Amino acid sequence: MDREILISVNAVSRYYGDHCAVNNVSFTVERGEVLGFLGPNGAGKSTTMQIISGVMTASSGSVSIAGFDIIDHPRSAKTQIGFLPEQPPLYPDLTVDEYLRYAAQLRGLGRATAALAVDQSKRRCGLENTGRRLIGNLSKGFRQRVGIAQAIIHTPAVIILDEPTAGLDPIQIREIRQLIKELGAEHSVILSTHILPEVQTVCNRVLIIHEGRLVLDKKLDHMQPEGQKQKMLISFKRSPSAGALAAIAGIDGVEQLDPQRFRISFNPDADVLDALMQRASSSCWGLCAMVPETDSLEETFMRLTSAELAINPESTGTTA
Repeated sequence: MDREILISVNAVSRYYGDHCAVNNVSFTVERGEVLGFLGPNGAGKSTTMQIISGVMTASSGSVSIAGFDIIDHPRSAKTQIGFLPEQPPLYPDLTVDEYLRYAAQLRGLGRATAALAVDQSKRRCGLENTGRRLIGNLSKGFRQRVGIAQAIIHTPAVIILDEPTAGLDPIQIREIRQLIKELGAEHSVILSTHILPEVQTVCNRVLIIHEGRLVLDKKLDHMQPEGQKQKMLISFKRSPSAGALAAIAGIDGVEQLDPQRFRISFNPDADVLDALMQRASSSCWGLCAMVPETDSLEETFMRLTSAELAINPESTGTTA
């Protein structure tokens, strides 16, 4: 089945005078993907999101939304975008219904269409019983739901959410994350957040931008960086010395965690595991467990955005 690309960013750069805030960034997002967009402060993340949403123009490159170029066909492209900024654009003196009807009118929906859209967006966001309540009297979690409802009221192909769970309590965070997952089934969703566990919980793919360059583009289940040493946790009934483990061909590092457990690093191309099991058997170490370890998202983020990193444009990975 053909994959439907709803966001296409092609060689986008943005300059402020001589400063390059976004440097030759390219990626695509398909329908059904929830994309986590990460980067330290000043990395170019907000600028990129503003270019995608049509708020700001790129110095070079192109962006298309659901097949419409954001510059050549701005009205058609923007009708396919729903946006929730970090501070939702709410009117506290309006009721939920009044505000959503207003948002529908801004999107050009007719009266009958708008009434149906309001009902559908309330249902999808769990707001069925709040229509007559003043927005100013709602909890922060429900205000976030209203913000998401206005972003999806016109059934856009693309939804952009900027820090949607900031300031929420744990129950509210869980509810908003579940809502984002549900939206991701039918839309392309870009989630900008500083909360790395949120990306691991909600997203199926992650982009990391650093100093204006895209330094990682990977699906979350492919997070082991290419060419990096593989790690494994191993445990024994009768533990060997760290030196005995290090002597096995192909093992490059040994860290003893406690009397029975070790973390080893090794070249994944070597036959290390077979050699380890044979040595454990012949030496009566009593091998109990072997658990592979991959880099956590936090470790990958820190490694790629550290100040000492020399960015290699060819090291961003793939989405396959």
